[in-house]
Amino acid sequence: MANTPERDAVTDAVTGTATTGHEWDGIRELNTPLPKWWLWTFYATIAFAALWVVLYPAIPVTGATGLLGYTARGAADQDRAAQAAAAEPMLARLRAAEPAQIVANAELRAHAIAGGRVAFANTCAGCHGAGGQGAPGFPSLADDDWLWGGKLAEVEQSIRHGIRAPDDDASRTSLMPRFQADGMLTAAQVNDVAEHVLSLSGRATDAAAASRGAGVFAENCASCHGERGAGNREMGAPNLGDQVWLYGGEKAQLIRSIAFGRGGVMPAWEKRLDAATIRMLTVYIHSLGGTEAAAQ
Repeated sequence: MANTPERDAVTDAVTGTATTGHEWDGIRELNTPLPKWWLWTFYATIAFAALWVVLYPAIPVTGATGLLGYTARGAADQDRAAQAAAAEPMLARLRAAEPAQIVANAELRAHAIAGGRVAFANTCAGCHGAGGQGAPGFPSLADDDWLWGGKLAEVEQSIRHGIRAPDDDASRTSLMPRFQADGMLTAAQVNDVAEHVLSLSGRATDAAAASRGAGVFAENCASCHGERGAGNREMGAPNLGDQVWLYGGEKAQLIRSIAFGRGGVMPAWEKRLDAATIRMLTVYIHSLGGTEAAAQ
């Protein structure tokens, strides 16, 4: 059992250190004070903490911050401003150069592709995929099958003004009609046209229907897609014979496209992105674009 403190304090015979007077079953507690350097360090940390909560945003002395007016958001803004200032000389060069000039200059091209890759991940990959591979309704940017053309100027036009973007007067606006929904064709005619379209890539399952569909196609579809279905980039009309399909090339999907039309929207980025970012995106996307991009 423990004795009363202090009353029985003695000097320990083994160590020569005074005890606290506490004893448990013959074991006495030594009274060993902390080193003075440790105590003064401890007191200093208390004083530092008291000063810190006043200087920094622990106690709202001045609004939401301490006396120094520091905030993590403000520090982050300063870091971003410093980064922007460091990048500005190169960005100014990218703004001043045409995409073809950027591609021809190794230094500018390297910066454009590196910056374009980041911008693409932030603004484009959600629809077109991380590698530009596309998805149903969103065209692949990594092949040479371009709806609106794959030259640098055409790619930049698409990025700047979008496709059917409602907030940009310069946006491309051609639209796939709703042939059955708007009463221009019957369901039977739509089926025949679908068979004809399948025949363009050797996949028709009903020769008689495909033959009938050829006439309907010539009257209603050839003006955009061409007599042989080779497409028309000025109107964004896809090639129907290369088996590259934006919304799917199975018969049911073709019937859906013919009967009810298609009209995907590409945002106009000119008002949302810096001119240098648009140039970087143009060069980066162009670098993904298969043989057509390589041949330019």
